[in-house]
Amino acid sequence: MTDDVKKEEKKSEVSKSVEKLVEEISKLTVLELSDLVNALQDKLGVTAAPMAAVAAPAAGAVAGADAGAAADTGEGGAQNLVMTASGDNKIAVIKALREVNQNWGLKEAKDMTEQLPAEIIKGGKPEDVKAAAEKLKAAGATVEMK
Repeated sequence: MTDDVKKEEKKSEVSKSVEKLVEEISKLTVLELSDLVNALQDKLGVTAAPMAAVAAPAAGAVAGADAGAAADTGEGGAQNLVMTASGDNKIAVIKALREVNQNWGLKEAKDMTEQLPAEIIKGGKPEDVKAAAEKLKAAGATVEMK
């Protein structure tokens, strides 16, 4: 199929009002597009930025063996999860990080494997922290629960 035929098929899939909007929006400058996005976010009460747990690097490092001991204490309050080493299989760790927080993109997850120690969860429920720690350990990362 030629590109023109594909474009015609796609055009027929949208309504006339959407087609008009696309035409008008395509005429806007980048600054005007930014204003449009902000106005829509305000009007609809949404944000374009993904809501993610704090992913800033944290200070301190403890061996992963201590993570199991921290989980066994049965602390009822909020807990933090810090990755102290990413291990040999960074790809598996990146996948595990994205499972823990689906709002993280590849770049954010990759950066966490390189900027250690990295705070993965801050103030999370103990059961959520423990589940995330198990996923990361299975991928080869060393983590610490606080």
